[in-house]
Amino acid sequence: MRIDKERFFNLPVVMLIASSFMLGMSEFIMVGILPDIAADLKISEVTVGNLVSLFAFVYAPVTPLGSALSARFPRFATHLTLIGIFLAGNILCAFAPNYAVLVVARIMIALVSGTLVAVAMTYAPDVTTDRFRTKFIAWVFSGFSIASVVGVPVGTWVANTFGWRWAFHMINVLTIVLIIGMVMVLPRNSHIVKIGFLPQFRLFFDRRIQLGVLTVVFGAAASYVFYTYLTPIMRDEVHVPEQYLSVGLVIFGAACLWSNLYGGKLADRGGGVEPLTHIRPIYCAHAVLMASLVVAHWVPVYGALLLVVLGMFMYLQNSASQVLYMDVASQSHPGSLNLAASLNSMSFNIGIALGSAVGGLVNGHFGLTWLGPVGALFLLCAIATTTMLRPFVAQERKFYATQRA
Repeated sequence: MRIDKERFFNLPVVMLIASSFMLGMSEFIMVGILPDIAADLKISEVTVGNLVSLFAFVYAPVTPLGSALSARFPRFATHLTLIGIFLAGNILCAFAPNYAVLVVARIMIALVSGTLVAVAMTYAPDVTTDRFRTKFIAWVFSGFSIASVVGVPVGTWVANTFGWRWAFHMINVLTIVLIIGMVMVLPRNSHIVKIGFLPQFRLFFDRRIQLGVLTVVFGAAASYVFYTYLTPIMRDEVHVPEQYLSVGLVIFGAACLWSNLYGGKLADRGGGVEPLTHIRPIYCAHAVLMASLVVAHWVPVYGALLLVVLGMFMYLQNSASQVLYMDVASQSHPGSLNLAASLNSMSFNIGIALGSAVGGLVNGHFGLTWLGPVGALFLLCAIATTTMLRPFVAQERKFYATQRA
C-alpha cells in the first residue's frame, strides 16, 4: 500500500495514534472501575489500587529491555505479536475469576505496553515526512491523553451500566478492530539492528541521555505528586461539589491533551538536546505555579484555575525529550534506536512511581496543602538538569552543520 507522507493524518499515522489510545485506555481504566472490581471480587479498594502501582513498577524497567530485544526481530511481526499479548492480557482481565488472575493479566499488559509505544515511534520515517516528525511524536503521546479525556469516562460508564468486565470486553473488541487495521495499512519494512543485545545499552553511558532521563523523571514526579491526589484536592481544597468532580476531571484531561500537542510545537525548536533546554524557563514558571497550589485552600477559585493551568504544563516536555533520545541515538548510537524510543515511557513511569510515593508520604504526614510545594522541589531538580544540558547545544549545532555540509 502506498503511503501519502505529505498528508499527516494518513491511515498508518491514524492507526499508530489509535494504538496509543488503546494502551492508554487499558492502563487508566483501572482508576475508573476500581470500586466495581473491589465489590465484585470481595477485596478492598486499596488492594485493587495496588494494581495501578504494580503496572508502573513493571512497565518502567521492562520497557527498555523489551525495546532493545524487539530491535533484533522484524518490526511488523514483532508489533503484531506484542499487540496479541496485549489483547490476551485484557481478555484475561475480562474473565478473571479472582484477584490473583487479575494481577497476572495486568502484569502481561504492563510487560508489552512500553515496548509497543517504542515500536510505534520507529515508524515515523516510514509513515510521514521529516517536517512532521515532532507532530507525529506529539500525537502518538496524545493518544494517552485522548484515552483519559474520552476513553476512560466511556469505559467507566460502560462498567457502571453493564458491569466492570464489559469495560474490558469493549477494549478487546476495539483492539481486534485495531489489529485488522494495522494488518491492512502499516508498512512491512524493518530496520533490524546489527549489534548485539547488550551493546545497545551503551546508550545509557551517554551524558546527554542520562541528563535527559533525569529531567523527565523529575518533571513527571513533580506533576504526579499532586495528580495522584487530584480528586481529593478538587474536593477538599478547591471545594468542587461531588457531582461535578467528573466534569473537573474531563476539563483537566483536556488541558493535558493540549499540553501534549503544544509540546510537539516546542520540540520543533532545534534538534538533539536543544529543544529540551528550551523547556527550562517553562520548568521555572511551572515551579512557581506548583508552589502556589498551597493558596488553593484559602482561595478556591484560584485553585480551580490553577489546576487547569498545571494540566497544561504536565506534558510539555514529552516531545522535546523524545527528540533528544532519538537524535542522540542517531548521532552516536545508531544501533540503539528502538531502545532510545522507549526511554521517554521508561523515565516518565519512574517519575510516576517516585511522585506518587512521595505524594503519599507528604499527604499522610502534612496533608494535601503541601503537595504543590513538594512538587516544585522536583521541578527545581529538572531546572538543574536542563541547565547541565546547555553546554551540549553548541557541540550539536557544529555536528548538524557538518552533516548539512
